[in-house]
Amino acid sequence: MLGTIFAPESPWWLVRKGRLEEAKASLLRLTSPGRVEFDVDQAITLMVVTTENEREAGTGTSYLDCFRGVDLRRTSIACCCWGIQILSGTGLRIYSTYFYQQAGLPTEQAFNMTIAQYALGIVGVFLAWTTLPRFGRRTLYLWGLGILATILLVIGSLGVAKAKHPADMSNKLSWVVGSMLLVYTFFFDVTVGPVCYSLVAEIPSVRLRSKSIALARMTYNILNIVSNIITPYMLNPSAWNWGAKAGYFYGGTCALSFMYTYFCIPEPSGRTYAELGILFQKKTPARHFARTPVDLPDVRGVEIPATKEA
Repeated sequence: MLGTIFAPESPWWLVRKGRLEEAKASLLRLTSPGRVEFDVDQAITLMVVTTENEREAGTGTSYLDCFRGVDLRRTSIACCCWGIQILSGTGLRIYSTYFYQQAGLPTEQAFNMTIAQYALGIVGVFLAWTTLPRFGRRTLYLWGLGILATILLVIGSLGVAKAKHPADMSNKLSWVVGSMLLVYTFFFDVTVGPVCYSLVAEIPSVRLRSKSIALARMTYNILNIVSNIITPYMLNPSAWNWGAKAGYFYGGTCALSFMYTYFCIPEPSGRTYAELGILFQKKTPARHFARTPVDLPDVRGVEIPATKEA
């Protein structure tokens, strides 16, 4: 709460309200001195132009507008980006200690593996700080989902092999299953985990961003409820008793997420919000976003009009 009190207001929100001087001050507060050089007046002008273009294109400001015209595509992509976090198999991470136990590890070792899992997750996020500026969001999502789907299918196959081998070999396979989940956690926290937040924030239109993010988070929560209900049934010996074979289920949903990402999620990296708006208005295929040229008006010397939110 204290951090929020001292945080600067969103420059985009201030621009939409016509409070341009406050928007400049906020933008300067959000910029690292000496690391990023830019013309703040030109940046604010581009924000105004982007907002006006979206208004002229018919983008409204209500939740209903999220499902109209071009914004329907943008909203659905944002919702799916956050839903993919669940569909990529994160349910097994949430119940990791129980998963390790059902995979055959002793209780103490299952707890130790969980601690190692969270430590790897932290390392993965630190690594994501360096990969995000260097690789595209779409690229990281695709590679991440491809790797995660492969790991989950391997976990499922190990679960099948474990059921067919004697106890001594079964114990060894239990450790392999646990190790694979550690590898899964690392790659999840390098790719799909943190990249999702960039995509969800960058894909929606400027005027509907807050509402689109709210809808996307609602999608995540609904899928998370479903995952939290069915995953214990998958792992519980007195219920479905899938054990490590649950990797097949989430491997399948992860593979479907990979296909959706390939065909539907565009590459926003390196694009301004104005460029993204034009690409969506032109109905550019997701696979062509990165290399499609966009002509933007030269905003240098353009007089900034006073704007008000409709």
